[in-house]
Amino acid sequence: MSDGAWSVLPHDPIEELSENLWRVVGDLPKMKLRRQMVVAREADRRLLIHNGVCADAATMARLEAWGTPTWLVVPNGWHRLDAAAWKARFPSLEVLCPLGARAKVEEVVGVDATYASFEPTASLELFHLRGVGDGEGVLKVRSGDEVTLVFNDVIFNQPHLPGVFGALYRLFGQSGKPKVTYIAKKLLVKQRKLLAAHLRQLADTPDLVRLIPAHIDPIEGDVPAALRELATQL
Repeated sequence: MSDGAWSVLPHDPIEELSENLWRVVGDLPKMKLRRQMVVAREADRRLLIHNGVCADAATMARLEAWGTPTWLVVPNGWHRLDAAAWKARFPSLEVLCPLGARAKVEEVVGVDATYASFEPTASLELFHLRGVGDGEGVLKVRSGDEVTLVFNDVIFNQPHLPGVFGALYRLFGQSGKPKVTYIAKKLLVKQRKLLAAHLRQLADTPDLVRLIPAHIDPIEGDVPAALRELATQL
């Protein structure tokens, strides 16, 4: 777990998903699985950092030129690796996390507020998912006439991986297509019917064009249909 040092692991360049939404995909220590940081910008240049990843100097310079890091979202009790480092680098950050993850997140960094108390802005909204004990939630980002929903571990879209690790992931149904995985059902989901109903409700979100899970590929195209299919897996 991070001690607050800015430790950079290999990562890809910034990918611009829309005029106010970027992502950076990076490695995890001692794992083939990759993670991603999503950065959303308000019109006044405030930045919301979802699942902050320690990035290299060039990436950070570009990000800080784009806006002011204002909120740091730690999206569950496991995705906290670089949270302390981000807070140390940007002491004014407001740290947010799901209510049910607060105790785990506070083992590494102080939490200022939960999703329920985040005041929505013109383009940003945070809310808890139903059926997961408030352990995870969703970031909703409006980009002009488009909407993106940023999830975390409840939904995976992980391509098949090579080697022994990849074989284990395939065995447990963790990779290959968008899914609510076996591990998510065991560790995150508390009430499957409630979560399924919430996914179907989110499928009716107007202007929905993109869904971003923690691992790893965005789901684009007919996102409402993808959410309804995911609901059937519960």
